[in-house]
Amino acid sequence: MKKTLLSLAMAFAASTYAAAPVSAPDVPAIEVLKPLQQQAQAAAMTAQFLTRFHYKPVALDDAMSQKIFDRYLKTLDGDKLFFVQADIDKFAYARNKMDDAINTQDLSTPFAMFNLYEQRMKERMTYARKLLQENFDFSKEESYFYLREKEPWPQTEAAMQDLWRQRVKNDWLRLRLAGKDEVAIRATLEKRYDYNLTRMQKLKSEDVFQLFMNAYAMSVEPHTNYLGPKASEDFEISMKLSLVGIGAVLQEREEMTTIRELSPGGPAALSGLLHPGDRIVGVGQGADSTPTDVLGWRLDDVVALIRGAKDTVVLLDILPADAGPDGKHKLVRLVRNKISLEQQAAKKSIVEVKGTQVARRIGVIALPTFYQDFDARRKGDKNFKSATRDVARLLEELKKEKVDGVLIDLRNNGGGSLSEAVELTSLFIGKGPVVQQRNSQGNIQIESDKGASIAWDGPMGVMINRASASASEIFAAAIQDYGRGLIIGESSFGKGTVQTMVNLDQIAHSDKPKFGEVKMTIAQFFRVNGGTTQLRGVTPDISFPSFSDPESFGESSYDNALPWVQIKPAEYQTVGDLKDLLPLLQVKHEMRVAKDKEFQFIVDDVNEYKTLRNKKDISLNETVRRKERDTQELKVKEREKLRSNDKADGSKKDDKPATQDDGLQANERSLTAELAAEKARKEAKDVLLDEAAHILGDEVDLIKTNNKLAERVLFKAMSKSTELQR
Repeated sequence: MKKTLLSLAMAFAASTYAAAPVSAPDVPAIEVLKPLQQQAQAAAMTAQFLTRFHYKPVALDDAMSQKIFDRYLKTLDGDKLFFVQADIDKFAYARNKMDDAINTQDLSTPFAMFNLYEQRMKERMTYARKLLQENFDFSKEESYFYLREKEPWPQTEAAMQDLWRQRVKNDWLRLRLAGKDEVAIRATLEKRYDYNLTRMQKLKSEDVFQLFMNAYAMSVEPHTNYLGPKASEDFEISMKLSLVGIGAVLQEREEMTTIRELSPGGPAALSGLLHPGDRIVGVGQGADSTPTDVLGWRLDDVVALIRGAKDTVVLLDILPADAGPDGKHKLVRLVRNKISLEQQAAKKSIVEVKGTQVARRIGVIALPTFYQDFDARRKGDKNFKSATRDVARLLEELKKEKVDGVLIDLRNNGGGSLSEAVELTSLFIGKGPVVQQRNSQGNIQIESDKGASIAWDGPMGVMINRASASASEIFAAAIQDYGRGLIIGESSFGKGTVQTMVNLDQIAHSDKPKFGEVKMTIAQFFRVNGGTTQLRGVTPDISFPSFSDPESFGESSYDNALPWVQIKPAEYQTVGDLKDLLPLLQVKHEMRVAKDKEFQFIVDDVNEYKTLRNKKDISLNETVRRKERDTQELKVKEREKLRSNDKADGSKKDDKPATQDDGLQANERSLTAELAAEKARKEAKDVLLDEAAHILGDEVDLIKTNNKLAERVLFKAMSKSTELQR
């Protein structure tokens, strides 16, 4: 029923639904959404768990109701672009009724709020579309205030319309600055606003319920969530890194389910009959079935049809990528199979850096998440998917490739399995305690891998950034507390809590998934030194410049995060001591990056971002905006000139210039352009990773040329490894 997890809370941001409808005569009416009985039951069950078994149980009363009400409004219209003050006044009575809606299993009020939101969105899109027929004066001195979270609600409809006039004017100006003519701009924006309407038409009761329930769950604590049946299935897939399907990444483009990429070794790729850009317009179950027309369907509904039992046949009606809307279709029959999501699995690479005497080979293992196939492990499958097992295998390969040090890249790793975090840490420290857990009763449990053996006893480092959270912070903190390796990068997220998954369908003895799951905080974790990563995160030994703003991203950005506290340290022995090395490594790092143009470009960009991040408005004057654009273009050209000089000197820098704003949203760019941009990003030089490898290379140089340093840094770890192998 439960699986202990550490992960970032799933974000159900208002932006997912924050643009929509047109209430024009030729546009179909959008269905008024109503709650289902099973949702009311799920809400009541969720409340029972959160009020009784949560790490920080909070009564579901009027005080909590007010928090739910405010968070729900923020979820729907956080930037205050749809509701006017009169709408807020209309629902003022509901501020103390959210608890009643859950306790009495009557969700009519939160659904009524959503339906009014939906109506207002229609009206805003109708007005936005109407504005496209007018002419804008771009010579006027005017600004658009786009950061509106702390602004008051527009008092009148006229004030709201003026806000949307500015918004549409800004959309138009962005495209104009990108070189689009009036006809192209109007067509692009008409299509954009129509697409927003279409998205709203596809919303279902379960979407509204999930938004409301997360307003409740996250009002208790930031990392507590409700997951509906579909979201629960997707979360399960993300943890075990596998599913049964055809092996294709799909996305919605112009009302069609489009193949974005094919998974190597999957049925789709092996068939040779499908390609990126192909459109799936029908799906059938069985080789001789008649495909169901899925044109205009929600992407998740199409995906549900394509997934199925292993070794069964799915029939796809395909409109090839190079065919027009009325082009010739083809039918493709595929046998579903288990697909491994290898893009989220651990991967290795080797970076060579120049040392004092010789070049150093630094092995890099990038780990996007702490994954584990819980079900397979519970059933005794010896080949269950596991982050630790994959990393151990990669370490053996790196040993054979004779690397001098290993760098574990946990940037943007939001967490995952607690047991994986413990077992992975033990690959580097052996059998010692890794993390302490304290439950709501104050009982403390120390987690360690008692059967561990060291897989790598040489120099190592860990890369983190602000998006490294939870399990990543457990690993990085333990490596730091044991003196086992260098922590390099930014301060981490600051999530120091443990979640468990509660399957409501199992609680209710439901044969079919209809109630969903609750991801609930049940404990807080602490470092072996007694501190916690909660709020403060893990502070790197050597810091890199950061674009992150603690007020808008990270644990410190939540208004109801748990406080930082400290408990008694666990009994553990350090395996190394890096404090004598750090000053030397810091000096070498600073001397090197001072001469590294690419690193200095990042420093300049971070400083510029910090200057501009509190800016809440943008000019709607074309002359002003063109001047800003020209300044950015000049900066890009100057950087390219410097890069060209480096190439002339024999360097291998191959970075591509930053692209200017094209005024388009992601779904408005061609798939070819999108894939090309993604490929360019992957192939671009990773300046921060290279510098982290250089820092680890510096450590290798220092310990190989200074026996006393080597003794302090590595002796205990190497002795421990030898002892375990006897």
